[in-house]
Amino acid sequence: MTVEIWSDILCPFCYIGKRRFENALAQFNPEEQVEVIWRSFQLNPGLVSNPDQTLAQSLAYQKGWTLTQAEQAMNQVSEMAKTVGLDYRINEAKVANSLQAHRLLHFAKSLGVQDQAKEALFAAYFCESKNIDDPTTLVGIAESIGLDPIQAQAAIDDPAKQQLVEEDLNLARQFQINAVPFFVFNRQYAVSGAQESATFLNVLQQISTVKESV
Repeated sequence: MTVEIWSDILCPFCYIGKRRFENALAQFNPEEQVEVIWRSFQLNPGLVSNPDQTLAQSLAYQKGWTLTQAEQAMNQVSEMAKTVGLDYRINEAKVANSLQAHRLLHFAKSLGVQDQAKEALFAAYFCESKNIDDPTTLVGIAESIGLDPIQAQAAIDDPAKQQLVEEDLNLARQFQINAVPFFVFNRQYAVSGAQESATFLNVLQQISTVKESV
């Protein structure tokens, strides 16, 4: 079974959805082989990185909210994150464009460690207050999961990795994906949003049952 997940590192619900999906996988048939592929998506492609700006200020500007409304929304999602064991420091998050991080994810995929890279990037952004648009930070993240730093830097600058990101974005448009996280199972079933683990488990079991009956 193949599960493709479109998500953005800047999306707080994507990290929560990752945890809920992982919880479902932990309860699923251990004999079933499930390949997880992380696909690139950018919620705000034109976002200009600004580590000196607070995320609340950026969100208020993008959404047309007051600063208080933005802070309340961030606090609510932080409380949701706690339900799956994530300790968000979202008030300290650095405003950053995610494009370079997506290139790094494709490099990690080529070496079979994409899930580890995705986890490390999410943690860096939401829990460690790191600037994920800073090459030094990205290379450090790559090193932390065992990747060669020189190769990682080259991948971040590689036009071929940019092409892979564009291919994911084009697929998202073809599938009319306009919100993330978005989970596609065997190119036949889709689940939108950070659904509860029970929902993901139900889909996994249904697909497995259909395969067995064929």
